[in-house]
Amino acid sequence: MSPKETSTETMTLFSPRLAARFDALVLKYPLRRSALVPMLLYAQDEIGYLSDAVIAEVAERIGITELDVRNVATYYSMLRFKPVGKYNVQVCTNISCMLRGAYDIYERFQEELGIGPKGTTPDGLFSLEEVECIGACCWAPAIQVNYDFHDELKPELVNGILASYRSKTKSEGTATHA
Repeated sequence: MSPKETSTETMTLFSPRLAARFDALVLKYPLRRSALVPMLLYAQDEIGYLSDAVIAEVAERIGITELDVRNVATYYSMLRFKPVGKYNVQVCTNISCMLRGAYDIYERFQEELGIGPKGTTPDGLFSLEEVECIGACCWAPAIQVNYDFHDELKPELVNGILASYRSKTKSEGTATHA
């Protein structure tokens, strides 16, 4: 599905605020293509993942092919092509985190959530993945939940972390990723 033209404006998948942000973003760079990675990150934040429609619209906005967008997007591990939970838990298992118990923490998340690697809870609230590095080696072991960092962790802290996100969801009155 690609964006459709109307007589007065282009239809978009994105909110008016994000569409305006994209329009401003491409003007900041000497080459429009330089806006690609930020646009993909912002699109993923709003839509949840990089669908075929998202890729098509971003390509059109920048003036490059969909293949060019995919070639860049597949390089970056933080860009996703499938939906994940509202809260994407990323457990760093790089050397610093591994040596300080990251795999015990990763296993505890799997037990508490009842899902395996790259899994998503049935309610769509949490997804879980192992990642190579989140740049928090000095505070290992560490995880990232969406854009929130949690460091110097121990397996017994996992339940409290999950509980804080569950209560956040209850206070927002939502249960799944939009």
